[in-house]
Amino acid sequence: MILDGFRLNDKVAIVTGASRGIGRASAIALAEAGADVVLAARREDVLEEAAREVRARGRRALVVATDVTVGEDLDRLLSRALETFGRLDVLVNNAGGWPPRIALALPDEDFMASYQFNVVSALHLSRAAAPHLARTRGAIVNVSSAMSHCVDTGFVAYGVAKAALNHMTRLLAHEWAPRVRVNAIAVGATLTDALEAFVGTGDLIEQMTAKTPMGRLATPEDIAASVLFMASPASSWITGKILEVDGGAPTSTWPYPIPGGLDDIP
Repeated sequence: MILDGFRLNDKVAIVTGASRGIGRASAIALAEAGADVVLAARREDVLEEAAREVRARGRRALVVATDVTVGEDLDRLLSRALETFGRLDVLVNNAGGWPPRIALALPDEDFMASYQFNVVSALHLSRAAAPHLARTRGAIVNVSSAMSHCVDTGFVAYGVAKAALNHMTRLLAHEWAPRVRVNAIAVGATLTDALEAFVGTGDLIEQMTAKTPMGRLATPEDIAASVLFMASPASSWITGKILEVDGGAPTSTWPYPIPGGLDDIP
């Protein structure tokens, strides 16, 4: 049956940024599809809450406290996964993000830190995991952003990093085909704790919703469904692609008007 293509029975997946939001929803979705899940993020206590959701679906869960900007942490994450489960089938590079800041006020150090968080971490873990994924004909799913191709003020650090993540996805897919598939999801505005921390609720969310043709923002589960598709055999003939999951928004839905900093220059 066609639905069997979405099953991940007895497969093993690593999900970074798995404590909340898209990462947590993705870990749960993979478990519902039959996978055992290795959950990685910085806060072990919050990860344990997500792990309980995985176990409630009848699957095994391993929690590994991880700072993805530290290479040694990523190496330890992979080692723990292989020691515990003996294989790897799916890697979801979900950890990422960066706060808005206009280019004129953006130090080189912040730009490089955003790149480290969003791009270098994904490359490091993907490169280390690739030989193991090759043995299982596995898949990598990178969680990118609509800001990788949309424009708005204040997103130089974040948007450039996500654009780099997109093209890295294409390049790795080319190098590693057909043994490992590599795809990305360009995510639109999603109702997560991270979004609420910046825009809160109420009027600003309504402004973002008004800019979204589908008439609502995404839920983490909307994105998790796309992660599952890209991780599963249902997408076995797809690699090197960026799937735009953005409610049809053709432009940025960011609600804050952020001055660019040049208006006062005579």
